[in-house]
Amino acid sequence: MTRETPIDADLAKFNAALGELSLSISQPLAEQRVQWEAACRAFRAERPHRLMVEDLDANGVRARVYRPPGEAPKPGVIYFHGGGWVMGSCDTHDDICAEIADQAEVVLVSVAYRLAPEHRHPAQLEDGHTVLDWMRSSGRALGIDLDHIVAAGDSSGGQQAMALALSGRDRGLPRLRGLVLIYPWLGKDMDTQSQRRGAANLSREDLLFYRESFLGPRSTANWSDPLAFPNLAEDLAGMPPVFISAAYHDPLHDDGVIMHGKLTAQGIPAALRSEPALTHSFLRARHHSQVAMDGFKRIVEAIRSLAHEGMLPD
Repeated sequence: MTRETPIDADLAKFNAALGELSLSISQPLAEQRVQWEAACRAFRAERPHRLMVEDLDANGVRARVYRPPGEAPKPGVIYFHGGGWVMGSCDTHDDICAEIADQAEVVLVSVAYRLAPEHRHPAQLEDGHTVLDWMRSSGRALGIDLDHIVAAGDSSGGQQAMALALSGRDRGLPRLRGLVLIYPWLGKDMDTQSQRRGAANLSREDLLFYRESFLGPRSTANWSDPLAFPNLAEDLAGMPPVFISAAYHDPLHDDGVIMHGKLTAQGIPAALRSEPALTHSFLRARHHSQVAMDGFKRIVEAIRSLAHEGMLPD
């Protein structure tokens, strides 16, 4: 039996420091949101100075656009932040999105989608479609190459990116250039091996709270909807190439493994990078852990390769 790689020591220290500032699901949700915004702000890195950043109204949905300098048009990325569908914002992921735009040389559009439980599935997906439609209609003015748009997201945002591609295929919309799913939440199985391993920074109780806030009562159709749980989708034909970054010390690790297996079985180009020493939300620790930074760089390279070349990285 292969010995399990321990969590990177610098990442563990970062998670402990973030945890001291972070939230508990025992708090009212409004307090959780305020505390999470403050915790992210405390560890936020400075944006690259060369970027042009502005908040815009994308047909009624707020979006933050990051544009690197240089010759236009550039490929576009529509990005969905994580936060269990119930928290998070353009602000919590501002430095992450800025560095992706800067390093991958893309125009990145971060979506401020509506949050659950006030707005349950499929409200978030519809906001994603609204912003993508806006990108396709207004993108030339933003310097976006409309034939080179990638969808990406972390955690629950990974679910949104995958659902956007599936739903867009079913609606007959132009195919995205690629998908980049970062420790994505894609299934409803709470008994996978990685769920049983668990993780200190994302508990089973957290997952249950987020999932039920997102979907509502178990009697609704949401609980069997492949657009809510993309791992339930039987037919993945027409999906663009997919890059999945999964963290081994993450209850959601096997969600990415399962999706990768389904994609490759149906002949869809897909790459899975399982990060053996990382945890959920490692993007936030990239300036505190070299191992997390290496994982971030692989994600940036995947976005760059898919957006510019339409190919998965070697």
